[in-house]
Amino acid sequence: MLNSILSSTDASAISVEQFLICTAVSLVLGIMIALVHCYKNRASKNFLLTLAILPVIVQVVITIVNGNLGTGVAVMGAFSLVRFRSVPGNSREIGNIFLAMAIGLANGMGYVGIAALLFVIVSVLQVLLMVLPIIGGNQYEKDLKITIPENLDYQDIFDDVFETYAASSRLDKVRTVNMGSLYELHYRVVLKDQSKEKAFLDDLRCRNGNLTISCGRPATDREEL
Repeated sequence: MLNSILSSTDASAISVEQFLICTAVSLVLGIMIALVHCYKNRASKNFLLTLAILPVIVQVVITIVNGNLGTGVAVMGAFSLVRFRSVPGNSREIGNIFLAMAIGLANGMGYVGIAALLFVIVSVLQVLLMVLPIIGGNQYEKDLKITIPENLDYQDIFDDVFETYAASSRLDKVRTVNMGSLYELHYRVVLKDQSKEKAFLDDLRCRNGNLTISCGRPATDREEL
């Protein structure tokens, strides 16, 4: 099962049937990687399309270079830099790109069993880590920005509101805006109950004079839309 289906890594010695099997496995696993990436996640259609076809592209490159892994990795490494020159990828995107490339490398060498097993192991682990709250940040963690008048003391003004709605809160940054007439407070909060976010913001508005408040996911957790 884990042996190579190719009788030779020489491209001229690979049969059409062997090539089609490797290509089909690469395409199927690429599509499945894209589906796993969508689990509890948001991504552009262009990125999902890239994940789906990347294993096939890597596999063909490895086949063309006659199974020379050093040359193949160097070529695909150069190709992978094209995306990151324009739009930085977050950690989950980068991880799935490397998974797609690894599967393409395995299929290019004929190890379709290893490619399938690698996909199953990584995908199951990825889903488990998303479902089980054992590591990483809380899904209710928010970046909170509150604008207040300059005459308000921001040190303790929201403490009782945070105590009611948030499991934890931290003031990360304070800056002046509007020619110094306003303060903008940047908090990192973890809500106790996501469904009470509106009530949380309404209580904050009562304290800050109905000035601007923004609440969203931490920047490190955002996906390309």
